[in-house]
Amino acid sequence: MFKYGIDKLTVNKVINISNGKLKTELNESAVLKVNESRNRVEKMAKSNKAIYGINTGFGPLCDVQITPEETNKLQENLLITHAVGVGNPIDKRLSKIMMICKVHALCLGFSGIRLEVIKRILYFIENDLLPVVPEQGSVGASGDLAPLSHLFLPLIGEGEFWIENKIVNAKNVLKKHNLKAIKLQAKEGLALINGTQFILAHAILGLNKMNYLLDLADLAGAMSIEGYKGSASPFKEALHTIRPFKGNLKVAKRMRMLFKDSENIMSHENCERVQDPYSMRCIPQVHGASRNAFYHLKELAEIEMNSVTDNPIVLSDTVAISGGNFHGQPLAMALDYASIAASELGNIADRRCYLLIEGKYGLPRLLTTGGGLNSGFMIPQYTTAALVTENKSLCFPPSADSIPTSLGQEDHVSMGSISGRKFNQILGNLDKILAIELMYAAQALEFRRPHTFSKIVEENFKIIRNKVKKLEDDRVLKPDIDNMINLVINQSFVVK
Repeated sequence: MFKYGIDKLTVNKVINISNGKLKTELNESAVLKVNESRNRVEKMAKSNKAIYGINTGFGPLCDVQITPEETNKLQENLLITHAVGVGNPIDKRLSKIMMICKVHALCLGFSGIRLEVIKRILYFIENDLLPVVPEQGSVGASGDLAPLSHLFLPLIGEGEFWIENKIVNAKNVLKKHNLKAIKLQAKEGLALINGTQFILAHAILGLNKMNYLLDLADLAGAMSIEGYKGSASPFKEALHTIRPFKGNLKVAKRMRMLFKDSENIMSHENCERVQDPYSMRCIPQVHGASRNAFYHLKELAEIEMNSVTDNPIVLSDTVAISGGNFHGQPLAMALDYASIAASELGNIADRRCYLLIEGKYGLPRLLTTGGGLNSGFMIPQYTTAALVTENKSLCFPPSADSIPTSLGQEDHVSMGSISGRKFNQILGNLDKILAIELMYAAQALEFRRPHTFSKIVEENFKIIRNKVKKLEDDRVLKPDIDNMINLVINQSFVVK
Protein backbone atom coordinates (compact mmCIF):
# COMPACT_ATOMS: atom_id res chain seq x y z
CA MET A 1 0.00 0.00 0.00
CA PHE A 2 1.42 3.38 -1.01
CA LYS A 3 0.55 6.39 1.15
CA TYR A 4 0.33 9.65 -0.82
CA GLY A 5 2.29 12.51 0.71
CA ILE A 6 3.96 10.18 3.23
CA ASP A 7 5.83 7.43 1.38
CA LYS A 8 8.46 8.03 -1.29
CA LEU A 9 7.59 7.47 -4.94
CA THR A 10 9.98 5.63 -7.25
CA VAL A 11 9.77 4.90 -10.96
CA ASN A 12 8.65 1.34 -10.25
CA LYS A 13 6.03 2.46 -7.75
CA VAL A 14 4.51 4.98 -10.16
CA ILE A 15 4.34 2.35 -12.91
CA ASN A 16 2.79 -0.17 -10.52
CA ILE A 17 0.22 2.34 -9.28
CA SER A 18 -0.67 3.23 -12.86
CA ASN A 19 -1.24 -0.39 -13.88
CA GLY A 20 -3.12 -1.32 -10.71
CA LYS A 21 -0.44 -3.53 -9.16
CA LEU A 22 0.12 -1.20 -6.21
CA LYS A 23 -2.81 0.10 -4.16
CA THR A 24 -2.79 3.59 -2.67
CA GLU A 25 -4.37 5.44 0.21
CA LEU A 26 -4.78 8.98 1.44
CA ASN A 27 -4.02 8.50 5.12
CA GLU A 28 -4.72 10.76 8.05
CA SER A 29 -1.23 12.28 8.20
CA ALA A 30 -1.49 13.51 4.61
CA VAL A 31 -5.05 14.77 5.21
CA LEU A 32 -3.81 16.86 8.15
CA LYS A 33 -1.03 18.40 6.07
CA VAL A 34 -3.39 19.22 3.21
CA ASN A 35 -5.99 20.79 5.51
CA GLU A 36 -3.41 22.84 7.40
CA SER A 37 -2.00 24.20 4.14
CA ARG A 38 -5.50 25.02 2.92
CA ASN A 39 -6.34 26.95 6.08
CA ARG A 40 -3.25 29.08 5.53
CA VAL A 41 -4.31 29.96 1.99
CA GLU A 42 -7.80 30.94 3.09
CA LYS A 43 -6.33 33.37 5.61
CA MET A 44 -4.01 34.84 2.98
CA ALA A 45 -6.83 35.23 0.46
CA LYS A 46 -8.55 37.64 2.86
CA SER A 47 -5.39 39.65 3.45
CA ASN A 48 -4.88 43.19 2.15
CA LYS A 49 -1.28 42.27 1.40
CA ALA A 50 -0.63 41.22 -2.23
CA ILE A 51 0.37 37.55 -2.31
CA TYR A 52 1.15 36.18 -5.76
CA GLY A 53 -1.36 33.71 -7.13
CA ILE A 54 -3.60 33.91 -4.09
CA ASN A 55 -5.01 37.41 -4.38
CA THR A 56 -3.18 38.69 -7.48
CA GLY A 57 -3.23 38.00 -11.20
CA PHE A 58 -0.68 35.73 -12.87
CA GLY A 59 2.51 36.13 -14.87
CA PRO A 60 2.85 39.74 -16.06
CA LEU A 61 -0.42 40.53 -14.25
CA CYS A 62 1.12 39.71 -10.87
CA ASP A 63 0.87 43.41 -9.93
CA VAL A 64 -2.95 43.38 -10.21
CA GLN A 65 -4.61 42.61 -6.89
CA ILE A 66 -7.85 40.58 -6.99
CA THR A 67 -10.75 40.99 -4.55
CA PRO A 68 -11.94 37.99 -2.51
CA GLU A 69 -15.13 38.01 -4.55
CA GLU A 70 -13.19 37.62 -7.82
CA THR A 71 -10.79 34.96 -6.58
CA ASN A 72 -12.85 31.90 -7.50
CA LYS A 73 -13.57 33.13 -11.01
CA LEU A 74 -9.87 33.86 -11.45
CA GLN A 75 -8.93 30.24 -10.71
CA GLU A 76 -11.44 28.87 -13.22
CA ASN A 77 -10.27 31.38 -15.84
CA LEU A 78 -6.73 30.19 -15.25
CA LEU A 79 -7.49 26.63 -16.41
CA ILE A 80 -9.63 27.77 -19.33
CA THR A 81 -7.17 30.30 -20.72
CA HIS A 82 -4.12 28.07 -20.36
CA ALA A 83 -5.68 25.02 -22.07
CA VAL A 84 -4.24 25.89 -25.48
CA GLY A 85 -2.32 22.72 -26.29
CA VAL A 86 -2.18 21.41 -29.84
CA GLY A 87 -1.19 18.22 -31.62
CA ASN A 88 -2.10 14.60 -31.04
CA PRO A 89 -3.22 13.46 -27.58
CA ILE A 90 -0.51 11.97 -25.39
CA ASP A 91 -0.61 8.29 -24.45
CA LYS A 92 -3.32 7.60 -21.87
CA ARG A 93 -0.68 6.13 -19.56
CA LEU A 94 1.03 9.51 -19.44
CA SER A 95 -2.20 11.23 -18.35
CA LYS A 96 -2.55 8.75 -15.50
CA ILE A 97 1.08 9.10 -14.42
CA MET A 98 0.72 12.90 -14.45
CA MET A 99 -2.26 12.68 -12.08
CA ILE A 100 -0.48 10.25 -9.76
CA CYS A 101 2.56 12.53 -9.51
CA LYS A 102 0.41 15.63 -9.04
CA VAL A 103 -1.64 14.08 -6.22
CA HIS A 104 1.54 13.07 -4.40
CA ALA A 105 3.00 16.58 -4.73
CA LEU A 106 -0.22 18.21 -3.49
CA CYS A 107 -0.34 15.84 -0.52
CA LEU A 108 3.06 17.04 0.70
CA GLY A 109 1.16 19.98 2.16
CA PHE A 110 2.67 23.11 0.62
CA SER A 111 0.15 23.88 -2.13
CA GLY A 112 -2.95 25.06 -0.28
CA ILE A 113 -5.46 22.99 -2.22
CA ARG A 114 -8.67 21.60 -0.71
CA LEU A 115 -8.93 17.92 0.14
CA GLU A 116 -12.08 17.78 -1.99
CA VAL A 117 -10.07 18.52 -5.14
CA ILE A 118 -7.44 15.89 -4.36
CA LYS A 119 -10.14 13.28 -3.73
CA ARG A 120 -11.72 14.04 -7.10
CA ILE A 121 -8.39 13.50 -8.88
CA LEU A 122 -7.99 10.23 -7.00
CA TYR A 123 -11.45 9.21 -8.20
CA PHE A 124 -10.33 9.85 -11.77
CA ILE A 125 -7.19 7.73 -11.24
CA GLU A 126 -8.98 4.85 -9.54
CA ASN A 127 -11.76 4.72 -12.14
CA ASP A 128 -9.51 5.14 -15.19
CA LEU A 129 -11.10 8.45 -16.09
CA LEU A 130 -8.14 9.73 -18.05
CA PRO A 131 -8.26 13.28 -19.44
CA VAL A 132 -7.27 13.99 -23.03
CA VAL A 133 -4.06 16.04 -23.12
CA PRO A 134 -2.50 17.44 -26.34
CA GLU A 135 1.19 16.70 -26.73
CA GLN A 136 2.39 20.19 -27.71
CA GLY A 137 2.27 23.60 -26.06
CA SER A 138 4.42 23.46 -22.93
CA VAL A 139 7.70 25.37 -22.68
CA GLY A 140 8.52 23.66 -19.39
CA ALA A 141 8.67 26.66 -17.10
CA SER A 142 6.03 28.14 -14.84
CA GLY A 143 5.29 24.46 -15.04
CA ASP A 144 3.74 22.48 -17.85
CA LEU A 145 0.90 24.98 -18.01
CA ALA A 146 -0.95 23.92 -21.15
CA PRO A 147 -0.90 20.13 -20.64
CA LEU A 148 -1.75 20.40 -16.95
CA SER A 149 -4.64 22.74 -17.77
CA HIS A 150 -6.06 20.15 -20.18
CA LEU A 151 -5.44 17.44 -17.58
CA PHE A 152 -7.58 19.22 -14.99
CA LEU A 153 -10.25 20.89 -17.13
CA PRO A 154 -12.57 17.95 -16.36
CA LEU A 155 -12.53 18.93 -12.68
CA ILE A 156 -14.55 22.01 -13.60
CA GLY A 157 -16.72 20.20 -16.17
CA GLU A 158 -14.69 21.22 -19.22
CA GLY A 159 -12.33 19.28 -21.47
CA GLU A 160 -12.51 15.62 -22.46
CA PHE A 161 -11.89 12.10 -21.18
CA TRP A 162 -10.74 8.91 -22.81
CA ILE A 163 -13.45 6.31 -22.40
CA GLU A 164 -11.87 3.12 -23.74
CA ASN A 165 -10.52 4.43 -27.05
CA LYS A 166 -13.09 7.15 -27.61
CA ILE A 167 -12.88 10.82 -26.69
CA VAL A 168 -15.93 11.88 -24.66
CA ASN A 169 -17.00 15.32 -23.40
CA ALA A 170 -16.16 15.68 -19.70
CA LYS A 171 -19.63 16.99 -18.79
CA ASN A 172 -21.22 13.76 -20.02
CA VAL A 173 -18.75 11.59 -18.14
CA LEU A 174 -19.20 13.49 -14.88
CA LYS A 175 -22.96 13.20 -15.23
CA LYS A 176 -22.71 9.43 -15.77
CA HIS A 177 -20.65 9.12 -12.58
CA ASN A 178 -23.00 11.43 -10.62
CA LEU A 179 -20.22 13.95 -10.10
CA LYS A 180 -20.69 17.71 -9.97
CA ALA A 181 -18.12 20.05 -11.47
CA ILE A 182 -15.83 21.48 -8.79
CA LYS A 183 -15.83 25.23 -8.14
CA LEU A 184 -12.19 26.12 -7.68
CA GLN A 185 -11.19 28.48 -4.88
CA ALA A 186 -8.16 30.62 -4.05
CA LYS A 187 -4.85 29.31 -5.42
CA GLU A 188 -6.28 25.96 -6.52
CA GLY A 189 -6.06 26.56 -10.25
CA LEU A 190 -2.47 27.65 -9.85
CA ALA A 191 -1.63 24.62 -7.69
CA LEU A 192 -3.03 22.35 -10.38
CA ILE A 193 -1.34 23.78 -13.46
CA ASN A 194 2.00 24.88 -11.99
CA GLY A 195 4.36 21.92 -11.88
CA THR A 196 6.56 19.64 -13.97
CA GLN A 197 4.28 16.61 -14.13
CA PHE A 198 4.15 16.48 -17.95
CA ILE A 199 7.96 16.43 -18.17
CA LEU A 200 8.15 14.03 -15.25
CA ALA A 201 5.61 11.59 -16.68
CA HIS A 202 7.59 11.37 -19.91
CA ALA A 203 10.76 10.75 -17.88
CA ILE A 204 9.07 7.99 -15.85
CA LEU A 205 7.59 6.21 -18.86
CA GLY A 206 10.89 6.51 -20.73
CA LEU A 207 12.95 5.27 -17.78
CA ASN A 208 10.71 2.24 -17.39
CA LYS A 209 11.17 1.39 -21.07
CA MET A 210 14.88 2.20 -21.18
CA ASN A 211 15.57 -0.06 -18.20
CA TYR A 212 14.45 -3.05 -20.27
CA LEU A 213 16.08 -1.87 -23.48
CA LEU A 214 19.45 -1.51 -21.76
CA ASP A 215 19.30 -5.16 -20.76
CA LEU A 216 18.01 -6.14 -24.20
CA ALA A 217 20.87 -4.29 -25.89
CA ASP A 218 23.33 -6.40 -23.88
CA LEU A 219 21.52 -9.56 -24.97
CA ALA A 220 21.50 -8.48 -28.62
CA GLY A 221 25.20 -7.63 -28.40
CA ALA A 222 26.04 -11.00 -26.85
CA MET A 223 24.07 -12.89 -29.50
CA SER A 224 25.78 -10.88 -32.25
CA ILE A 225 29.20 -11.66 -30.77
CA GLU A 226 28.29 -15.37 -30.65
CA GLY A 227 27.22 -15.24 -34.28
CA TYR A 228 30.33 -13.30 -35.30
CA LYS A 229 32.65 -15.66 -33.41
CA GLY A 230 33.84 -12.73 -31.36
CA SER A 231 35.87 -12.89 -28.18
CA ALA A 232 34.65 -12.82 -24.59
CA SER A 233 38.02 -11.56 -23.33
CA PRO A 234 37.06 -7.81 -23.40
CA PHE A 235 34.47 -8.49 -20.70
CA LYS A 236 36.78 -9.93 -18.05
CA GLU A 237 36.32 -8.42 -14.62
CA ALA A 238 39.98 -7.51 -14.15
CA LEU A 239 39.82 -5.17 -17.14
CA HIS A 240 36.87 -3.21 -15.82
CA THR A 241 37.81 -2.90 -12.16
CA ILE A 242 40.69 -0.62 -13.20
CA ARG A 243 38.20 1.76 -14.89
CA PRO A 244 35.25 1.26 -12.59
CA PHE A 245 32.39 3.27 -14.03
CA LYS A 246 29.18 1.90 -12.58
CA GLY A 247 27.52 1.28 -15.94
CA ASN A 248 30.63 -0.35 -17.44
CA LEU A 249 30.97 -2.77 -14.54
CA LYS A 250 27.31 -3.71 -14.79
CA VAL A 251 27.46 -4.39 -18.54
CA ALA A 252 30.69 -6.38 -18.36
CA LYS A 253 29.18 -8.56 -15.62
CA ARG A 254 26.05 -9.08 -17.68
CA MET A 255 28.07 -10.04 -20.75
CA ARG A 256 29.94 -12.65 -18.71
CA MET A 257 26.58 -14.02 -17.59
CA LEU A 258 25.31 -14.10 -21.17
CA PHE A 259 28.36 -16.11 -22.29
CA LYS A 260 28.41 -18.52 -19.33
CA ASP A 261 28.99 -22.14 -20.42
CA SER A 262 28.80 -21.23 -24.10
CA GLU A 263 30.32 -24.04 -26.11
CA ASN A 264 30.54 -21.73 -29.10
CA ILE A 265 32.61 -19.09 -27.27
CA MET A 266 34.96 -21.68 -25.80
CA SER A 267 35.51 -23.27 -29.23
CA HIS A 268 37.41 -20.26 -30.58
CA GLU A 269 38.80 -18.39 -27.57
CA ASN A 270 42.34 -19.41 -28.53
CA CYS A 271 42.04 -18.48 -32.21
CA GLU A 272 44.53 -16.16 -33.92
CA ARG A 273 42.20 -13.14 -34.12
CA VAL A 274 43.62 -10.43 -31.89
CA GLN A 275 40.77 -7.91 -31.77
CA ASP A 276 37.11 -7.52 -32.63
CA PRO A 277 35.69 -4.26 -34.01
CA TYR A 278 34.68 -1.68 -31.43
CA SER A 279 30.95 -2.34 -31.71
CA MET A 280 31.67 -5.83 -30.33
CA ARG A 281 34.69 -5.18 -28.13
CA CYS A 282 33.55 -1.92 -26.53
CA ILE A 283 30.04 -2.93 -25.50
CA PRO A 284 30.76 -2.33 -21.77
CA GLN A 285 32.12 1.13 -22.48
CA VAL A 286 29.29 2.20 -24.83
CA HIS A 287 26.32 0.41 -23.26
CA GLY A 288 27.82 1.29 -19.89
CA ALA A 289 27.90 5.00 -20.71
CA SER A 290 24.23 4.78 -21.66
CA ARG A 291 23.51 3.10 -18.33
CA ASN A 292 25.29 5.92 -16.51
CA ALA A 293 22.97 8.41 -18.22
CA PHE A 294 19.99 6.25 -17.24
CA TYR A 295 21.12 6.22 -13.59
CA HIS A 296 21.48 10.00 -13.64
CA LEU A 297 18.00 10.64 -15.03
CA LYS A 298 16.46 8.10 -12.66
CA GLU A 299 18.06 9.77 -9.65
CA LEU A 300 16.78 13.21 -10.67
CA ALA A 301 13.31 11.97 -11.64
CA GLU A 302 12.88 10.32 -8.24
CA ILE A 303 13.84 13.55 -6.52
CA GLU A 304 11.35 15.42 -8.67
CA MET A 305 8.46 13.03 -8.07
CA ASN A 306 8.83 13.57 -4.32
CA SER A 307 9.08 17.35 -4.60
CA VAL A 308 6.73 20.35 -4.61
CA THR A 309 6.87 22.08 -7.99
CA ASP A 310 3.95 24.52 -7.98
CA ASN A 311 4.05 28.21 -7.04
CA PRO A 312 3.78 30.01 -4.68
CA ILE A 313 4.86 27.61 -1.94
CA VAL A 314 2.87 28.03 1.28
CA LEU A 315 5.24 27.72 4.23
CA SER A 316 3.31 29.24 7.15
CA ASP A 317 0.25 31.30 8.03
CA THR A 318 1.98 34.42 6.74
CA VAL A 319 4.66 33.20 4.31
CA ALA A 320 4.05 32.15 0.71
CA ILE A 321 7.20 32.28 -1.39
CA SER A 322 6.96 32.93 -5.10
CA GLY A 323 9.98 31.11 -6.44
CA GLY A 324 10.89 28.89 -9.36
CA ASN A 325 10.34 25.28 -8.30
CA PHE A 326 8.21 24.83 -11.41
CA HIS A 327 11.19 25.33 -13.73
CA GLY A 328 11.87 22.15 -15.70
CA GLN A 329 15.60 22.60 -16.31
CA PRO A 330 16.80 19.92 -13.84
CA LEU A 331 14.90 17.24 -15.75
CA ALA A 332 15.23 18.82 -19.19
CA MET A 333 19.02 18.61 -19.28
CA ALA A 334 19.04 15.04 -17.93
CA LEU A 335 16.40 14.00 -20.48
CA ASP A 336 18.56 15.35 -23.29
CA TYR A 337 21.54 13.41 -21.90
CA ALA A 338 19.42 10.23 -21.72
CA SER A 339 18.21 10.82 -25.28
CA ILE A 340 21.81 10.76 -26.52
CA ALA A 341 22.40 7.63 -24.46
CA ALA A 342 19.39 5.83 -25.98
CA SER A 343 20.37 6.95 -29.46
CA GLU A 344 23.87 5.52 -29.03
CA LEU A 345 22.46 2.09 -28.13
CA GLY A 346 20.83 2.07 -31.55
CA ASN A 347 23.92 3.44 -33.27
CA ILE A 348 26.19 0.65 -32.05
CA ALA A 349 23.51 -1.99 -32.71
CA ASP A 350 23.33 -0.94 -36.36
CA ARG A 351 27.11 -1.36 -36.62
CA ARG A 352 26.81 -4.92 -35.32
CA CYS A 353 24.10 -5.65 -37.89
CA TYR A 354 26.49 -4.49 -40.60
CA LEU A 355 29.28 -6.74 -39.32
CA LEU A 356 27.02 -9.78 -39.39
CA ILE A 357 26.24 -9.39 -43.10
CA GLU A 358 29.82 -8.71 -44.24
CA GLY A 359 30.52 -12.41 -44.75
CA LYS A 360 33.48 -12.87 -42.39
CA TYR A 361 34.64 -15.65 -40.07
CA GLY A 362 32.49 -18.39 -41.51
CA LEU A 363 29.30 -16.38 -41.98
CA PRO A 364 27.94 -16.17 -45.54
CA ARG A 365 27.52 -12.73 -47.04
CA LEU A 366 24.12 -11.23 -46.18
CA LEU A 367 23.55 -14.25 -43.91
CA THR A 368 22.32 -16.36 -46.81
CA THR A 369 23.93 -19.33 -48.56
CA GLY A 370 22.07 -18.48 -51.76
CA GLY A 371 23.57 -15.05 -52.37
CA GLY A 372 22.99 -13.63 -55.82
CA LEU A 373 19.60 -15.15 -56.37
CA ASN A 374 18.78 -14.20 -52.78
CA SER A 375 19.41 -10.85 -51.11
CA GLY A 376 19.09 -12.40 -47.67
CA PHE A 377 19.41 -9.83 -44.90
CA MET A 378 20.82 -7.03 -47.05
CA ILE A 379 17.93 -4.60 -46.74
CA PRO A 380 16.83 -4.59 -43.06
CA GLN A 381 20.14 -2.90 -42.27
CA TYR A 382 18.97 -0.01 -44.45
CA THR A 383 16.09 0.32 -42.00
CA THR A 384 18.35 0.35 -38.96
CA ALA A 385 20.54 2.97 -40.66
CA ALA A 386 17.48 5.14 -41.31
CA LEU A 387 16.26 4.78 -37.73
CA VAL A 388 19.71 5.57 -36.33
CA THR A 389 19.90 8.76 -38.39
CA GLU A 390 16.39 9.75 -37.32
CA ASN A 391 17.44 9.31 -33.70
CA LYS A 392 20.57 11.39 -34.25
CA SER A 393 18.38 14.19 -35.61
CA LEU A 394 16.25 13.97 -32.46
CA CYS A 395 19.27 14.46 -30.21
CA PHE A 396 19.39 18.25 -30.52
CA PRO A 397 18.94 19.35 -26.88
CA PRO A 398 15.79 21.46 -26.42
CA SER A 399 17.14 22.40 -22.98
CA ALA A 400 19.84 24.42 -24.76
CA ASP A 401 17.16 26.68 -26.19
CA SER A 402 14.86 29.26 -24.61
CA ILE A 403 12.23 31.62 -26.00
CA PRO A 404 10.83 34.30 -23.65
CA THR A 405 7.10 34.11 -22.90
CA SER A 406 4.52 35.97 -20.78
CA LEU A 407 5.62 39.45 -21.89
CA GLY A 408 9.14 38.68 -20.72
CA GLN A 409 8.18 37.73 -17.15
CA GLU A 410 9.04 34.14 -18.05
CA ASP A 411 12.19 35.05 -19.91
CA HIS A 412 14.10 31.77 -19.59
CA VAL A 413 12.25 28.49 -20.07
CA SER A 414 13.44 24.87 -20.08
CA MET A 415 11.65 23.36 -23.10
CA GLY A 416 11.76 20.16 -21.03
CA SER A 417 8.43 18.96 -22.38
CA ILE A 418 10.03 18.66 -25.82
CA SER A 419 13.03 16.88 -24.28
CA GLY A 420 10.69 14.34 -22.71
CA ARG A 421 8.74 13.73 -25.88
CA LYS A 422 11.89 13.30 -27.98
CA PHE A 423 13.37 10.89 -25.42
CA ASN A 424 10.38 8.60 -25.86
CA GLN A 425 10.48 8.92 -29.65
CA ILE A 426 14.10 7.79 -29.64
CA LEU A 427 13.26 4.83 -27.41
CA GLY A 428 10.47 3.87 -29.81
CA ASN A 429 12.97 3.78 -32.66
CA LEU A 430 15.39 1.80 -30.50
CA ASP A 431 12.71 -0.90 -30.10
CA LYS A 432 12.85 -1.42 -33.86
CA ILE A 433 16.65 -1.32 -34.19
CA LEU A 434 17.19 -3.93 -31.48
CA ALA A 435 14.43 -6.09 -32.95
CA ILE A 436 16.29 -6.21 -36.26
CA GLU A 437 19.65 -6.89 -34.61
CA LEU A 438 18.15 -9.80 -32.70
CA MET A 439 16.72 -11.19 -35.95
CA TYR A 440 20.17 -10.90 -37.57
CA ALA A 441 21.89 -12.49 -34.59
CA ALA A 442 19.49 -15.46 -34.54
CA GLN A 443 20.24 -16.09 -38.23
CA ALA A 444 23.99 -15.88 -37.55
CA LEU A 445 23.71 -18.39 -34.71
CA GLU A 446 22.30 -20.93 -37.18
CA PHE A 447 25.72 -21.05 -38.85
CA ARG A 448 27.48 -21.88 -35.55
CA ARG A 449 25.62 -25.11 -34.94
CA PRO A 450 26.12 -27.77 -33.68
CA HIS A 451 27.81 -25.62 -31.02
CA THR A 452 25.53 -24.56 -28.19
CA PHE A 453 25.31 -21.24 -26.38
CA SER A 454 24.55 -20.13 -22.84
CA LYS A 455 21.23 -21.15 -21.34
CA ILE A 456 19.85 -17.61 -21.60
CA VAL A 457 20.92 -17.18 -25.23
CA GLU A 458 19.41 -20.54 -26.16
CA GLU A 459 16.17 -19.55 -24.43
CA ASN A 460 15.95 -16.29 -26.36
CA PHE A 461 16.89 -18.03 -29.61
CA LYS A 462 13.80 -20.23 -29.13
CA ILE A 463 11.63 -17.18 -28.44
CA ILE A 464 12.74 -15.71 -31.76
CA ARG A 465 12.29 -18.92 -33.70
CA ASN A 466 8.74 -19.31 -32.37
CA LYS A 467 7.91 -16.11 -34.27
CA VAL A 468 10.51 -15.88 -37.03
CA LYS A 469 11.83 -18.92 -38.88
CA LYS A 470 15.33 -19.28 -40.27
CA LEU A 471 15.67 -17.53 -43.64
CA GLU A 472 16.48 -20.10 -46.33
CA ASP A 473 15.21 -18.36 -49.46
CA ASP A 474 14.06 -14.76 -49.83
CA ARG A 475 10.62 -13.99 -48.47
CA VAL A 476 8.73 -10.88 -47.43
CA LEU A 477 10.52 -9.88 -44.22
CA LYS A 478 8.09 -7.19 -43.05
CA PRO A 479 5.93 -9.67 -41.04
CA ASP A 480 9.09 -11.08 -39.43
CA ILE A 481 10.30 -7.60 -38.48
CA ASP A 482 6.87 -6.72 -37.08
CA ASN A 483 6.88 -9.92 -35.01
CA MET A 484 10.32 -9.06 -33.65
CA ILE A 485 9.23 -5.52 -32.79
CA ASN A 486 6.19 -6.87 -30.94
CA LEU A 487 8.45 -9.20 -28.94
CA VAL A 488 10.53 -6.17 -27.91
CA ILE A 489 7.57 -3.90 -27.11
CA ASN A 490 5.87 -6.63 -25.06
CA GLN A 491 9.16 -7.33 -23.26
CA SER A 492 8.98 -11.00 -24.21
CA PHE A 493 12.73 -11.62 -24.13
CA VAL A 494 14.47 -13.05 -21.08
CA VAL A 495 17.12 -10.50 -20.17
CA LYS A 496 18.15 -11.40 -16.62
